[in-house]
Amino acid sequence: MRTIPRSRTAPNVFMRRYLLALTASCLTFVSLTGSAQDRAPRAASSRPAIAIGHEPGTGPAGAPKVPSSIDNRRALLDQYCVTCHNQRSKAGGLALDVANVEQVGADPETWEKVVRKLRAGVMPPAGRPRPDRASYDAFRVSLETDLDAAGGANPNPGRPAVFHRLNRAEYRNAIRDLLALDLDLTSWLPSDASSYGFDNIGDVLGLSPALLERYLSAAQRISRIAIADPTLGPAVETYVVPSDLTQRDRLDGLPFGTRGGALVDHYFPVDAEYVIQIRLGRNFNNNINGLNEPHRLEITIDGERVKVFDIGSKEPTPGRGGRPRPAAGVPDDELRLRLPVKAGLRAVGVAFLKRPLTRFEDIQKPILRDASDFGDTQGQPSLAKIEIDGPYGAASTGNTSSRQRIFTCRPAARAADEGCAKTIIASLARRAFRRPVTDADLQLLLRQYNEGRSERAFEKGIEDALSIILVSPSFLFRIEQDPARGVPAGATYRINDLELASRLSFFLWSSIPDDELLDLAERGKLKDAAVLERQVRRMLADARSEALIRNFTGQWLHLRNVPEMKPDRGVFPDFDENLRRAFLKETELFIDSVLREDHNVVDLLSADYTFVNERLARHYGIPNVYGDHFRRVTLTDPARGGLLGQGSILTVRSYPNRTSPVMRGVWILENIIGLKPPAPPPNVPELKDTSNDGKVLSMRERMVQHRSNPVCASCHAMMDPLGLPLETFDAVGQWRTMSEANTPIDASGALPDGTRFDGPAGLKKALLSRSDAFVNTFTEKLLTYALGRGMEYYDGPAVRRIVRDAAAQDYRFSSFVLGIVKSLPFQMRRTLDRPVTTAAQR
Repeated sequence: MRTIPRSRTAPNVFMRRYLLALTASCLTFVSLTGSAQDRAPRAASSRPAIAIGHEPGTGPAGAPKVPSSIDNRRALLDQYCVTCHNQRSKAGGLALDVANVEQVGADPETWEKVVRKLRAGVMPPAGRPRPDRASYDAFRVSLETDLDAAGGANPNPGRPAVFHRLNRAEYRNAIRDLLALDLDLTSWLPSDASSYGFDNIGDVLGLSPALLERYLSAAQRISRIAIADPTLGPAVETYVVPSDLTQRDRLDGLPFGTRGGALVDHYFPVDAEYVIQIRLGRNFNNNINGLNEPHRLEITIDGERVKVFDIGSKEPTPGRGGRPRPAAGVPDDELRLRLPVKAGLRAVGVAFLKRPLTRFEDIQKPILRDASDFGDTQGQPSLAKIEIDGPYGAASTGNTSSRQRIFTCRPAARAADEGCAKTIIASLARRAFRRPVTDADLQLLLRQYNEGRSERAFEKGIEDALSIILVSPSFLFRIEQDPARGVPAGATYRINDLELASRLSFFLWSSIPDDELLDLAERGKLKDAAVLERQVRRMLADARSEALIRNFTGQWLHLRNVPEMKPDRGVFPDFDENLRRAFLKETELFIDSVLREDHNVVDLLSADYTFVNERLARHYGIPNVYGDHFRRVTLTDPARGGLLGQGSILTVRSYPNRTSPVMRGVWILENIIGLKPPAPPPNVPELKDTSNDGKVLSMRERMVQHRSNPVCASCHAMMDPLGLPLETFDAVGQWRTMSEANTPIDASGALPDGTRFDGPAGLKKALLSRSDAFVNTFTEKLLTYALGRGMEYYDGPAVRRIVRDAAAQDYRFSSFVLGIVKSLPFQMRRTLDRPVTTAAQR
C-alpha cells in the first residue's frame, strides 16, 4: 500500500505533445508492418540460405542414424497411425494418409506436430498397438533429421515485434541500472498482460493513451527523486506486514535477539527529516495483543539502532477471575519517531526484543501459526505496518548514488551550463536508448533542458530532460526495424550488434546493456563468436542475472502466484506467511544453485538436495534444522527431491481446501512433457465429494466418477494419471498416507505412453526415463522468454540444435543459454513478405 502525492506541476505542453505524437507514430508504424509475428507457412524459396550452427542441407550435427528397417515410413504410418489420422476422421487435425512422409520438408507444420506427439509418447494412444521403443524413437529422429535439413536450406528465424515495450520489471531494472535508483513501481505502473506463459511477449505489450499517462507520471516522479529535487513534498509510504506472519521468532535479516517485525528497503530521496510511524497488530476484537506485559520495540536503519520503545504495562492488570487484562489506551500513536536521515536506499528494521513466552503450551501441541487473529489478547504483540513520511525540512540534496551517476560534470559558470548539460544528457541518452545519440536526439532533449533551466536552475533543466528520456520510445521500446535497403521482402538477415546487445541484456538481466556490452556493440565486436561467449559468461556471473531466475522461472513455474496462495485455515491451520515465504525461498535458492553452479538442468527433476529453514524443515519432516536462515540439506526421501516435491509447486497447483490432480497433471504435461492439453469444455460439472449413498470419496474415486462423463474422459485420461501419483502430498505439500475418505491413498499412475509407476518417486523416475522431453520443453520455454514471442513450427530445428549442442556439454545450464544466444532465431530476423509503403511514399 502506498500513499503518494500528485506531482507538483502538470506536464508541460511541449512534453505532452511530443509524447503523444511519438506514440501515434509508433502505433502507425506497427499497423503498417503487420502483426509482430508472421505465422503463415512459407514455401521454400531459391534465395541463398543463411544459417547458424550447420551448413544448409547437411542435416543436424550429431543426429543419430536412422535404421534401414524403418526406411518405409509409409508402412509404419499405415500400420499404427492412419486408423485415426485420416481424411475422414482427422483426429488432432492430422490426415496422415495423404501426407507426403518422404518429403516432410514440404510441410514442416504438419510434421512438427507429429514429432511433438511422438516425443511425448502420446501417439499412438496408450493401449493401442505401437512399434517397439527403438523403432519408435528412430522414426521420430528420421523425421527430425529431414525437418532440420529443410530448415537449414530455408531458415526462418521468425519476426519478433518491431516495437517491443519494456514490461514493468524491465522498466524498473532499466531505471536501476541507468540511474542507480531501485524503486518499487508496482503502484505507479500496472501489471502487464501475459502470453505463452510470460509477460515479456512483444505482441501483447501495447501502449494505450491511459498507460502512456502512467509512464509520464512515473517518469516525472523518478526524475525528481533521481535528481534529489529539494522541493520534493512529503509523501507517505506504507509497508503492510501480512496478517498471518507468525512473529514468535527472529525473522531473516533482522538483528539477533529479536523476534517478529519487518525489514523494508526504503528510498529516502534527500537529506531531510522523516517520520516513522509504527502500527501494532490487532485481533478481530480490535484489541492489541500483549499489553498486559512489558515489551520493547526496536527501530534500526541500516542495522544501527535509532530508537527503542517501551510498550505494555509494567505490571499485569488484574481482571475478572484474576486473569490479566489488556492495558487501556492505544499505544500506536506514541510509536512515532521523527529523525534526520541521509538520502539513499536504507534498510529500515522494526522488531521486538525477544523475551521468554510465559504462556503454557505443553498441554497440547500448539498451532504453528499465531492465534492473535482469533481474538487472543494474551499473546505477544506483533507488527502490523510501518509508515514512513517525508521529507521535511530538506537541508540538501545529499550525495546519493543516483546524483553521482547523473552529474558527471558541474558547470563552473552560467556560460558553461549548456556544454555540461550536453555532456550529461548525451551520456544518459546513450545508455537509455542503447545506441549512439543523434543530433536530433540531443536537440530535442536540450530544448527541454533549456525550458527547465529558464524556469529555475541547471538541475531543473537536467531533471526535465531526464523525464523526457524516460518516456521516449527509444527507451520505452526495444525497436528492431527492417533495413531500409539491401534486404528483399521475405528475406532473412542478421540483426545489428546494438540490437543483439539489447536482446542479450534483456534476456539475461531484464535490463539495458551496461557500458562494456554497449561499447562492444558500437564497435561491431559482438559478431565475433568468442567475444559474444565471453560476454554471456560474464553476464551470467553478474548479480543482475538473478532477474533470469525471478522473471523466467517465476513465470514458467508459476512462482509469482505463491504470494497469493491462501489455503483454507480451517483445513490447514498451520499454514502462515512464514511458510509461504519459505516455499518461495526454497525454490528460488534451488534454481539459483542450478544456475550458479552450472548443473545439468535435469537436476531440476532429479536433485537429492534442497534448501530449508526450521519452519520449512518441520513442514517436510526433516530433523535437526533450527533457525530462520536457509541452508542446503541432502534429502533421503526420493519423493521429496526436485521440483515435484517442493511446496511451492504443489500448493500453487492445488485448491485452497484440497488437492487438484488435474491442475498438477496439466502442469506436468505443459512444463515437463511439453504438451498443451485442450481447453476444458463449457459447463464442466464440479467434483462430487460423496457418493449417492453419502460415502466420502477419495480424490481418485472422485476423478473416476468425473471421467464417466464422455465429454471429460478423453482429456482426463491423459492428465489424471500424472496428477494422482502426487496425492501423497496434500494441498500444502505435506506428506500424507490417508485420503480424504480415511482410506490408504492409491498413488499409482501412468505416462501418456502407458508406462505405469507408483507414487511421486515412481513418477519422477518415469519422467527421467524420457528426460529428452523435459530438456526439449525447457529449451522451448527458455527460448520463448529470450525472444519475447511464442514458439512456432519453424523454430523446431533451432530448438533441437540447441538441445543437441547442450547434450555434448552434459546439459549444463550455461550450454542452453549459449545455445540460445548463438541460435538463428536469436541472432537473425525475417523481413515482411511484402514491402511496407508509408504514407509519405504514397
